[in-house]
Amino acid sequence: MPSADAILSPAMSEIRRIGVVGAGTMGHGIAQVAAGTGFEVTLVDVAPEALARGVERIEKGFARLVEKEKMTPEARDAALSRLSAAGELSALAGADLAIEAVVERLEVKEAVLADLDRILPAGAILATNTSSISITRLAAATGRPDRVIGMHFMNPVPVMKLVEVIRGLATSQSTYDRVETAATAMGKTPVEVHDSPGFVSNRVLMPMINEAVFCLHEGVGTPEAIDEVMKLGMNHPMGPLALADLIGLDVCLDILEVLYRGFRDPKYRPCPLLVKMVDAGRLGRKNGHGFYQY
Repeated sequence: MPSADAILSPAMSEIRRIGVVGAGTMGHGIAQVAAGTGFEVTLVDVAPEALARGVERIEKGFARLVEKEKMTPEARDAALSRLSAAGELSALAGADLAIEAVVERLEVKEAVLADLDRILPAGAILATNTSSISITRLAAATGRPDRVIGMHFMNPVPVMKLVEVIRGLATSQSTYDRVETAATAMGKTPVEVHDSPGFVSNRVLMPMINEAVFCLHEGVGTPEAIDEVMKLGMNHPMGPLALADLIGLDVCLDILEVLYRGFRDPKYRPCPLLVKMVDAGRLGRKNGHGFYQY
């Protein structure tokens, strides 16, 4: 995340008020980055505990930046003053851009986007942080498909520079331009990709993670051995199984199932071990037990 004392001003863009739906790992990260780079941000989650936890993590995130001298205390206070939290989508009635970051399930995202379509002003943009689902299909749940777009942030959001920006079939050039400007103002590097299952990032990443799980499933190596091979031999900063734990094994499974259904290609078939671990509730870092224990 860039220093909040030397950011691009959101005044460069028509987008100044951003709503983020979902206070989980991705949602609170997006809200932190947006508030830290000058946008007015409202974070919404219908679960009070999740909302409180998200706000707490944002506060801790800013505190770490201050400790590392990447942000002044004054800039932190200003960023927090731009952040509000709410338990109802109606709090986003004045937003210029709403970014949904809820669970990676088509029906859940469709319902959220349909509700946002009714609540937000006619000219507002609806963005989805989906990591794999068709933007065109999600846009069809709204009455403004020309103003629906994908903004796929990477985890952890405050650290990772990339935002995949994905047009649906009806996404207008104006919508793309406004979102590209806003993403740049957040200190991110927007990269345009086409609307295809998994886009670029997860179409490449998830088969690698899945193959690593198959290696474990077939006894080719331990989790530690598999990850060490990829770190030392391929110069990856994190091994694929540790990365899966960071992403969430349930999220990895959801994405692989989208790829499998979308392409009808057996190379995307989720490893049975991954399915079993999700069934057992071993989801990774989020609940302390995945391929590793935390």
